[in-house]
Order: sequence, then C-alpha cells, then structure tokens
Amino acid sequence: MRILVLNSGSSSIKFQLFNMPEAAVICSGLVERIGLDNAIINYTTSSDKIEKVSPIKTHKDGLQLIATYLMDKKIGVLQSASEVDAVGHRVVHGGSTFSKTVLINKEVKQKISDLSALAPLHNPANLEGILVAEEIFPQAKQIAVFDTAFHQTIPVEAHKYAIPNKYLEENNIRLYGFHGTSHKYVSQKAIEYLDKDAAKIITIHLGNGCSMTAVENGKSIDHTLGFAPMNGLIMGTRSGDIDPAVIFYMVNALGHSLDEVNMLLQKESGMLGLTGYSDLRDIEAEANKGNSDCRLALKMNAYRIKKFIGSYAAIMNGLDAIVFTAGIGENSDVIRKMVCKDMDFLGLQLDKEKNGIRSKEIRDISLPSSKTKILVIPTDEELEIAKQSFQLLG
Repeated sequence: MRILVLNSGSSSIKFQLFNMPEAAVICSGLVERIGLDNAIINYTTSSDKIEKVSPIKTHKDGLQLIATYLMDKKIGVLQSASEVDAVGHRVVHGGSTFSKTVLINKEVKQKISDLSALAPLHNPANLEGILVAEEIFPQAKQIAVFDTAFHQTIPVEAHKYAIPNKYLEENNIRLYGFHGTSHKYVSQKAIEYLDKDAAKIITIHLGNGCSMTAVENGKSIDHTLGFAPMNGLIMGTRSGDIDPAVIFYMVNALGHSLDEVNMLLQKESGMLGLTGYSDLRDIEAEANKGNSDCRLALKMNAYRIKKFIGSYAAIMNGLDAIVFTAGIGENSDVIRKMVCKDMDFLGLQLDKEKNGIRSKEIRDISLPSSKTKILVIPTDEELEIAKQSFQLLG
C-alpha cells in the first residue's frame, strides 16, 4: 500500500510517500518559509535530491508544487495519481470530538473547519491540504491523524482550568495539547533507547511552533500548549504565556479590537515581535553579529524552556531524560546549550563536543557523569502518521 503523508505546519509542509507496511520511504521533502519570497522546496528520492528557492505564497501553492514533483516525468516517483492508496493528514486540533485516527468525510471536514478558530495558524492549512489532496488524488482514502489525541491521557487536575465548572462540562474548554504525533514518536524512541518502560521524560518540540510534554510510563501527563496552540513557550510568531490582563489592557486602554489583539499574539509576537525575524537561523546569525534584540530573545526562549523543565520534573517527582526534537531542537546547538546551562541540580550535564555534532540518528549529548540523559531524537511525524493510517485501513 502506498501512503502519502502531508504534514502541514504553520509555515511549512513536510511530505513523505511510503510503501506500507514495510515503512519504506519512496520519496520525501519539505516546503518551508511559506508566504515568503525565499521559500524553499526540498525533494529527495533514491536517485535525485533537489532544492529550489522560489516564492510560495500559500499552502495550496506548496501542495500543488509537491504534486508536480511527485508526478514529474523525469524526477517523479508516480506515473499517475491513482497509484496513491491513501493520504494521511496531520490535523492539529481535534477538540474533544476526535481522540483517534479517522477516515475523512464531509462531517470530519466540517468539524476541522469549526475548530479553526482554536488553531488559526494550523487547522485552515490542514483543511486546505485535505481539499487539495482530494482533487489531486481522488481515488485515495483521506485520513486524519490529530495532534491532540496523544494528550487525552492528561489527568483532569492538569487539563481543567480554574473557571466555573460549566465551561468544561458544557463548552469543553480545557487543555488539549498539541504536537502529539511528534511527542508520541520521540517519547517512544526515548523509552526504547533508555530500555526503561517506566521512564520519566520531558520531550521538547522546538520549531516555528514549540511545546513540551511531561511523559510518564509512555503517557502524556502535562503539556505546555492548552486550549489552542498559542501559550507556553515563546514561538516563531506566537507570544506563548502572557498575563490575560494584558489583553484587556490592549482592548480597553489602548483601543485595539479583539481581532487585532488576536492577530498580534498569533502572528506578530514571539521571536518575530522580539527581533523582526521569525526563523531562528536568522536570529542566531544576527545574534552572532551583536544584535542585542536577538541575543535577548534567545535568552528569553531558553529561560522559558528551563522553567517548564523544572515544573515537569517536580510533577513527575524525577527525571530520566529530556529530549530535544523538531527543526530547532534537532539543529540548534545554541538553544540546547543555553537550556542545559546551570541545570546541575536536575542532573543535566551537557557534553559540548557532542552537542555540536549534527546527525539524523538518535544521539546522547550528555556527559557520562550526567544523571539525566540529554537526547536529541529526530522526530518522524510522517512515519507515525503512515503507521496509524495503515492500521486504520488494515
């Protein structure tokens, strides 16, 4: 069975075409910096590796470009769209409706659309991917894998907000958690690596969107993102945690509309608001040139991560490992170094030489004397989505 996986993020689309159940990758690629003039598409097969820079204005443009590459006469891996049996889609917000992987139908699409208000940077892009895939691969089964599903095990004391009970009971306002496919994948890999089923692990997913999960005995028990994917850590364009009183002040005293404040916190804040750049690679480069705003933003970013490490170590009453993953977590030795600095109390001791090594393999970057392992585990949300899609159809 051939399964195409589409992972639409807030500013990127990852894709992989698998032969299942062998989990053999036929081709893979990434469209990143969507919306910018210097957007990049990477496309890799067993015989070709292509990288091209060009303006890609929307997710729809990116998806159509991916399809063009897949069926290109020279570098494509498909003769026709009918060769794809299923398309597995990452969908960020499933609310309380979806706790498992589902076949996509009219009702599922409507619910994903309804939940877009809670994940405005993601669910619209996810739905766009579904609609475009239905046009390009009309014979394929369309399957949704939800980021929120892994976090259904978070206990009530962690997922309930301290507001009147009726808002949970009648309106399902609660912490849902996100990036679940990634956190599930890397935590399972960490458990295998540690050879300890009862491990206490903190997974740190750092990309344009960022989140952390406390994982105990393989289950999510707390998470930094909540009702919608905008609180917790500082992100590319999202503010992360902020005093709610600031919102009321902006509306009542500064005269902003609620829509303006929402736009500001979702798309104009985070690292972009602090530095003028949303891509960490640009921020690190500017920091090296002496840009004080960029240097401070990096400190703030690492500081917030450290706070949650301490919090989650406390609620689990211990810590066996922390795991860095996703684009920034896997590639930024700067952020990893800043996060692990002065963390001896929690048993974290970073090996600076190992931290500087880049690899696509699981790697332990802690010193032998470190009581808590510091792991870098490349996430593979696409493989996890392919597995869940195959299981559903099987």
